[in-house]
Amino acid sequence: MPTKTASKPAVKNDYPKIVVPPPGPKAQKVIALDKEWTSPSYIKEYPFVMAGGQGAMAEDVDGNRYIDWMSGIAVSATGYNHPKVVAAVQEAAGKFLHICGTDFYYEGMAKLCERLAKSAPGPGKHRVFLTNSGTEAVEGAVKLARYHTKRSHLIAFDGAFHGRTYAAVTLTASKVKYKAGFGPLLPEVTHLPYNNPYRGVDGLAEAEHVFKTRVSPKDVAAVVMEPVQGEGGYVFPKPEFLKAWRKICDEHGILLVFDEIQCGMGRTGKLWAADYFGVVPDVLLTAKGLGSGLPIGAIIAKESVMTWPQGSHGTTFGGNPVACAAALATLDLVESGLCANARVQGERLLSGLRRLQQKHASIGDVRGVGLMIGVEFVKDRASKEPDHDLVAKLELAAFRKGLLLLSCGQSVIRVAPPLVLTEHDVDAGLAIMDECLSELGR
Repeated sequence: MPTKTASKPAVKNDYPKIVVPPPGPKAQKVIALDKEWTSPSYIKEYPFVMAGGQGAMAEDVDGNRYIDWMSGIAVSATGYNHPKVVAAVQEAAGKFLHICGTDFYYEGMAKLCERLAKSAPGPGKHRVFLTNSGTEAVEGAVKLARYHTKRSHLIAFDGAFHGRTYAAVTLTASKVKYKAGFGPLLPEVTHLPYNNPYRGVDGLAEAEHVFKTRVSPKDVAAVVMEPVQGEGGYVFPKPEFLKAWRKICDEHGILLVFDEIQCGMGRTGKLWAADYFGVVPDVLLTAKGLGSGLPIGAIIAKESVMTWPQGSHGTTFGGNPVACAAALATLDLVESGLCANARVQGERLLSGLRRLQQKHASIGDVRGVGLMIGVEFVKDRASKEPDHDLVAKLELAAFRKGLLLLSCGQSVIRVAPPLVLTEHDVDAGLAIMDECLSELGR
């Protein structure tokens, strides 16, 4: 059960602090080594070389300290080195590092599956399959949906990001580079527009057209969607859009799969974004923040849906005992206080960012809930033309002043900090962003 209070790591407000212009000499050595030996497919947003951290403070190898507003793409939910997570990991690691959960039993896996199943939105019993990652959870969900429904077609959405393995990347539609040169991809996948209030995209009319002209709903196994799009631009749909798809799925026997890999685990101020929108999926996928940095994900499905037979799906490392321990500690913290902190600090962040929007014409839209906030930059508010170049310059300028940012979509800064964010982290970060935009003349 969750603890009664969610303690935060004690962090002094002696950051941000730049002691050596980044990247410093130690960072440059690491970067040179990395460039010599790693795959060219890695992106490397800007030259930050992590050495350690505490709370929402990240420190590089040269001793520079930063406010982290991106938490490793919404992964470090409890911040860096949270004592309760570290203690849980150390205790588990001191017992045993691995036993395959597909073939044998251990308490941590059983307890985590119970916790996740009971946390699932909606009534009725749920069951859980543990994975190594979000993309593996997506792959498994595709198999489960096709097996359970005995149908093959899948519906996904423009702007979606579900991962880079084959089924997942077929569903993904946020950037063409993820698919270019890798075909043929998974057959029988149709993409539809995703509701985007800022861009004036409704999305539902196109769905009706597709079902009349291209795909029979009787052939559709699942509709796979992020209730809040992540990589696609931190797009928050109208609740009516999600509710309409729930109704469509109910009418035609289609499974509704929510990919909450980025938007779940307390990021919206509720444990699941489904709870925020009041829409119950048949299958919910989680990863990223679930293990506070350790690799673990999960497929959480209604018991009536998780009907695949013994041996039809498995994993060697999914549900690793050390990762399970981290996930259980993370759930304790998120449920007992960090969801509430996300709501409080999220409101502070939203208010501050909207003040910056009034000051800087380059900010076209500020949207979000909890600690999942998108700041969309445009060349002109009337045309809403994305300003990708400005976002790239802003990331680098903020990095040099001690604020870690990360972009998404065409020209959006995603604000997805650790859920332990403090008022200091909010206010100091806002001041840096304001200063950078003023210096950039935007």
